[in-house]
Formats: sequence, C-alpha cells, structure tokens
Amino acid sequence: MPKSRSGTAYQLSGPENAPVITLIHGIGINQNIWRAYKPVLSGSYRVLSYDLCGHGESAKPFESLSLKVFATQLRDLHDELDIERSALVGFSMGGMINRRFAMDYPGRVSALVILNSPHERSPEAQKLVEERVLQTADGGPAATLQTSLERWFTPEFLATQTDTVNEVTQWILSNDADTYTQSRQVLATGVIELIRPQPPITQPTLIITCEYDSGSTPAMAHGIAAEIDDAKIVIVPHLQHLGMMEQPSLFIEPMLDFLCSNLT
Repeated sequence: MPKSRSGTAYQLSGPENAPVITLIHGIGINQNIWRAYKPVLSGSYRVLSYDLCGHGESAKPFESLSLKVFATQLRDLHDELDIERSALVGFSMGGMINRRFAMDYPGRVSALVILNSPHERSPEAQKLVEERVLQTADGGPAATLQTSLERWFTPEFLATQTDTVNEVTQWILSNDADTYTQSRQVLATGVIELIRPQPPITQPTLIITCEYDSGSTPAMAHGIAAEIDDAKIVIVPHLQHLGMMEQPSLFIEPMLDFLCSNLT
C-alpha cells in the first residue's frame, strides 16, 4: 500500500479525471471498512481511502491527537496527491473530521456525507463517553471491546457473522493503547467544537445514521442537520452503529443518489 511522505497509508481507485471522493473511517478501525463501498463508488468517481494517524498502516502522529490534527493530515494528503476539491465521506469520528475539515478548508470540500457521527450530547451521555476514555486509558483497547461490539452490531449479526466480528475485533486490539485512548478523547470532546459551527458549513450535506445507534442517535443526526442549511437526513431502520458494515446497500444507495445530484 502506498504511503505519503508523512506516513499516511492510502489507496486510490476509479477514473483519474472524475470528481474525487475521500473516505474517512472511525476510531480504532481502518480503511478496510470501505471494502464494499469502493468498487461501487469507483465506477463513477476517483476514490481515496486512507488510514487515520496511528491507525492501520499509517504512522503515529508527532503531537497529541485532535480534530485539527486529523484535518491537517487529510489536507497534507490532498496536497501531496494534487487533490484540490473532494467530497468527504466520514464514518463516526470520520464524520467529525470531515466537518472540521469543511470549517477549516471550505473551498476544498465539494460535499459532505456524515455517517453515524455524534453531535451534542446530554450531560449523562457526555459523562458516559468520558468514562469510556478513562477505562481505555486504564485497560487499553480490550477494556471496552465487548460492550462496544454489542453497541456496534445487532445481536443477529454478532451471532451469525463471526468472521466479520472477529476481523473488527482484531482491528481494535491491534491499536497502540495511547493512540486509541487519545482518539477516544477526541471522540468524547471534539463534538463541542462542531456545535453551531463557525464558520457555518455550507456545502451540500447528507447525514445518515441508524435507528438504534446509541452513540450517534437519530436525534443527533437531526441536530447536525439543523445547523447546516438544506442538509438531507436518512435514518436506517433496525441497525446500530456499524450498520454500514451489516447492510452496505442501505447506505450506498442514498449516498450515490446524493453524490450524483451534487457532484459534477
């Protein structure tokens, strides 16, 4: 897999002169989460996927992680690959990174797709995510793994799709403990800088989450949409946080419709 000068592992596919789509994964996982998406998207678009700092095959950062650091990583990668503008598709923390990028580099974003990404939390929910940071700091990636899997996948999927569940488990356990804890901290506190974004996000935006995603709820999706003019919302029934892995087609179809309408 190619790497940028700063150590970011990435892959490019699709027609070279087509509009660019950048896929941004979430905490503790890697760009392989987009396996079902890239073959479909790359039929019409130039598709870039990459591993976040300290994730997958990418190098660890030289500074403490923050949404700004993740946004800078993406800017540097785009610069090196001569990508002037891109539609940013972000899952979970990736949906926080693409919003931060749109605020920092608005002229370089053609559209946003925000998948299962958190927003303003109740005090009780905020306390819960901060407690998970402490648990991770004490016990490493394994400390919250089982409860995370139960939040991410439906019981039916956990019981029947053991190969996928085992693969995701290995992704999480392979993380450096410090990087994973820092990423958890970004997930916990980074939403604060995205509430009522300044400058406002003005790019065409699609927001998708799942009916039973407890950490990126339908109410949060509506909260994000309320702060972005003309944002579109899709709530996928029944599924949980990693519904995009359980039933990719339920995400790919509305993504393609949205991108076709907003990218030229």
